[in-house]
This record gives sequence, structure tokens and C-alpha cells, in this order.
Amino acid sequence: MQAYLDNSATTRPCEAAIAAMTDCMREGFYNPSSVYLPSVEAFRRLRSARERILSTVRGSGCELYFTSGGTEGNNLAVIGAVSRMRGRQLVALSAVEHPSVQASFEALKAMGHEVRVIGVDESGALDWAALERALADGASFVSCMQVNNETGALLDAERLHRTVNGRALIHVDGVQGYLRVPFDMKNADLYTISGHKIHGPKGIGALVVRKGVRLNPRQVGGGQEGGMRSGTENTPGIAGLDAAVAELTAMGRDMPEGIRRKKRLLIEGILRAVPEAFINGPDPENAAPHIVNIGFPNVRGEVMLHALEGEGIYVSTGSACSSKKQKVSSVLTAMGIPAARAEWAIRFSLSPHTTEEEINYAAGRIGALYDQLKRFQRR
Repeated sequence: MQAYLDNSATTRPCEAAIAAMTDCMREGFYNPSSVYLPSVEAFRRLRSARERILSTVRGSGCELYFTSGGTEGNNLAVIGAVSRMRGRQLVALSAVEHPSVQASFEALKAMGHEVRVIGVDESGALDWAALERALADGASFVSCMQVNNETGALLDAERLHRTVNGRALIHVDGVQGYLRVPFDMKNADLYTISGHKIHGPKGIGALVVRKGVRLNPRQVGGGQEGGMRSGTENTPGIAGLDAAVAELTAMGRDMPEGIRRKKRLLIEGILRAVPEAFINGPDPENAAPHIVNIGFPNVRGEVMLHALEGEGIYVSTGSACSSKKQKVSSVLTAMGIPAARAEWAIRFSLSPHTTEEEINYAAGRIGALYDQLKRFQRR
């Protein structure tokens, strides 16, 4: 048996997305910028997909630009917005952002802007007093992720909006939260999503932009996507994204709670099998429904990961985008977790399609594997 519990790294494309992409490549392959009828139909499908996504984040009146995914969307949001501002800017991001956001701020620093990193507490919650100080010092741009990709810590987007109170632009990286945690564009100026995190294809995403927010494009050419993202649109990718959004939306408002019930089952099974195990980050009931980070004392996460892999159970030690570059999670260390404990961490991430059979199988095997591995702990 297999158990895929790494849905924050990527998700299996749903059948509706695969069918929509296949149909688009076979029958609807036309360039939406051309003027004959089949191309006009392709353009209409793009418009419909745009409108569907905007409706899911209460984005009436907002713009939406299709991108190649979360990284490009974050780059466009951060660098595109700040580079449009006049003069040297003070900009702020949380200490636990995705590498694509961190790299965007490094690019801003290289351009001469001042970057302020806002810390978090042991639960991953933002240091609101530090954010207020940055705003008082004149910060003009703030970026925070909606759901932390390693711990499931949630951003209080309403409090962020109230705290900023119009003094700065707000960018929210919604890649790990979109459709699993409700979001309203009244709380942000820019919001990033990615298709492959919600059972759509890789290579497609979107940036939602509040009307009136000005950006400098990062990709120039033929002027597609309102001039913000030139290049012939990825119509099969957009079709797949649209189908995935439609399918998850059709599951209804109870869908996230269904995932949360499975997460509870997983946590209970693991803690029953390994009483010494502990949760890194927020209380699971006050976190995103699909992510939990668990430490297994005296067994390195990488060792546990490969042992689980041998049993057909797939998990991660942290962000897939940085897992090959670092031994200890920068997210966990930013939360004040000692490096030795952070080394024991495993991230489990679920989806609406995760089954109870997968969870029960994983929890059962983890107990046996841990009993074996802890005998070989380093002394």
C-alpha cells in the first residue's frame, strides 16, 4: 500500500483537470489573441476561468493575471509593486516566508531598498508589535503568507489589514491556503495562487491584484494579460486550473473540515504509536486544516523520511523548494525551536482526496519504524 502525505509539495491532478487540459490541447488549442471564432471561444474560456477564481476570493473589481505558478506570482507581486514606487522604500516580510518571497526581497535589497524582517513566536504567529514599528518607520509594502507551508500556522489576515490600515500595500502568499482556508480580497492588495497545490497542473498560477494597485511587469513582449505577463497564454494549464478550482469549490464549505478530521485522525494515530512525539508550531485546531509538523525525538527527519519511503509512505522534512539546500528548517528556527529538535521534524500534509486507509496505514507503520530507528540515535 502507498500513502501520499506530502500534498503541500504538490498534489495529484484531479481527473477533471486532466480531461480539461486534454480537450484544450486536442480541440481548443487556438491562440486566444487571434480574432476568428475558435480563438474567440478560447478567449472566453480564459475570461470564465478568471472570473471563477476571482469569485472564490471575493475579488469583484480586482484584476487577475495568469502566471507560471507561485514563484512568478510572488516575484511579480513583490518586485513589480515596489519597483513602481518612487525612491528608496522600507519593505517588510515575515521571517517564515517561502523562498520565492525571500528571494524577491533580496532582489529589492540589491536595488537599494531597506528590508525589515518581522519575527514570529513559537506558534508561528506574527510579531504584531514589530510590524507596527516597521509601519511607524514608514514601511510601504508588507508580505506575509496565508498558511505556513511547513507548520500550517495561519495568518490573521483581518488583523493584518487593520494593523496596516492603508499605510502600506499588503501582499499575501496564498499558495498553501487558497480554497482550503477562506480568503477575502478586502484584506489584501495582492494575492498569489498556484495550480499544482490544489489538484491542478504544474506551470500555472495567478496573481490577484486590487484595482488601482500599479505594477511593473517582470515579463515583456506582446502585451498579453493586460501587459503584466506577456507571452501566449498557457491555455491548457488555465483550463486545468479552472477545472480544479471548480471541483474543489463544488465540494462545499465543509471540505476544509473534512480534511481537518483526517488530520486529527493522523495526529491521534501517531501520538498513540509514538507517545514521545510532539507537534511543532500552532495547536492543530488553530492551524490550517491540512498541515501538521511532528517531531520524533532523537530520529533525524531525513532518516525517518527515507524509512517511511521504504514503506510507500511519502512525507517531507519541510519546504520542497529548499529541502535539498538545508539540513535544518529556517522556519522552525525562526520560531525559536532549537536546531537539534528541528532536525527531528516531519511535515505531513493532506488533501480532500487523502483517505482514512492511507492515514491508518501511515500511523501504524510510523510506530514500528520509530521503535527501530530510535535505537540508533546519535550520542
